[in-house]
Amino acid sequence: MFGWEFPPHISGGLGTACYGLVKGMEHHQQKIIFVVPKLWGDEDPLADFVNASDVSVDYRERRFRDIWKNLTYLEVSSFLVPYLGPEEFQKFTDLSLHDKTDVDDSIFSDKFEFSGTYGKDLIMEVSRYALVAGQIAKDKEHDIIHAHDWLAFPAGIAAKRISGKPLIVHVHATEFDRSGETVNTQVFEIEKSGMEEADHIIAVSQLTKNIIVSKYGIAADKVTVIHNAVLDTSIIKSTIEKKVPEKIVTFLGRITYQKGPEYFIEAANKVLQRDENVRFVMAGSGDLLNRMILRVAELRIGTKFHFTGFLKGNDVDEMYAMSDVYVMPSVSEPFGISPLEAVRHNTPVIISKQSGVAEVLNNAIKIDFWDIDAMADAIFALLHYEGISKMFRDMGSAELKKLKWEHVAAKVITLYQQTLKN
Repeated sequence: MFGWEFPPHISGGLGTACYGLVKGMEHHQQKIIFVVPKLWGDEDPLADFVNASDVSVDYRERRFRDIWKNLTYLEVSSFLVPYLGPEEFQKFTDLSLHDKTDVDDSIFSDKFEFSGTYGKDLIMEVSRYALVAGQIAKDKEHDIIHAHDWLAFPAGIAAKRISGKPLIVHVHATEFDRSGETVNTQVFEIEKSGMEEADHIIAVSQLTKNIIVSKYGIAADKVTVIHNAVLDTSIIKSTIEKKVPEKIVTFLGRITYQKGPEYFIEAANKVLQRDENVRFVMAGSGDLLNRMILRVAELRIGTKFHFTGFLKGNDVDEMYAMSDVYVMPSVSEPFGISPLEAVRHNTPVIISKQSGVAEVLNNAIKIDFWDIDAMADAIFALLHYEGISKMFRDMGSAELKKLKWEHVAAKVITLYQQTLKN
């Protein structure tokens, strides 16, 4: 498996989903080699972890140079091998052109240092990660390759070309989810290449499958929907006490276009016009944060609205536990694990119909993301009518029992077996 992040060092749902699937695979005694650009040393030892930053790539092999050449659509910088001085670089290009072998071996066995983050050199890291993936596929025994999301698709393709083993690509989100119709064409092309090169595709929802078929031109029978799950289905009995007398309504996620934060704020304003004894929390960070703060100020609801910044670990659990209602108003959400986590904390949830989790979580209030009146009405009802709130809490917690990662892993293993037969 190739991924870009793994708990506890994550930025969102992708790392959580990878962890859940690997944990589910462990339940079925599957041996997983999980590759990440950078290991931090405190990962749960569920798999044979490989730190891409520790892998030396041998450039003398033509097939590695071929992989590098085939990554030109990534707009890789001109230096093919990092950290070479001008003289060594000249020797390398001479060798590439003339296949000479009289150059110091050390030039052709090098390591890349990955940040493992999402910084300005992300595309460069994605392409280097692919080159390292080829070396790993050559060195490690494996039956099948599984690449999670676009950052790992080039790595999956490179591994397939080196080992000849089948490739499964797992689509947790598409560029259309992240950016709407103003897609980053570079990322779109990487996604499309991964889907086309894959032997089979896993989509986390029917919503995502529809996008893969309609926007990327992939045949429907090449895509299997396997929904995500929740790490633990037991209900958490929290002892956390709120420090405020008001009811709390929470949004927790990246503050970006995809997550619909502006609709949450507009609905909050409508609720506060009917009941001032409510506090709204927006937990997360993202490119729309400043704009959301300005909008709250314009509406003059700042005394009832709180921005916490990015939360992780126990802080997330405490936020769910303190909340009387959890809202996920996503514009386009391939799946959305956070409502399931909220249900675990016995918190009733409101989710947009434009989310994959709406396909599996029946006992939640579902609204169109843009319908702020319906969202406000739903929030008000859950806050003021205990019978409705209790019904959704009780029925939602019963539903969780069906959403286990070991069930997801069993479906993935079956797909592996079918792919290996073909």
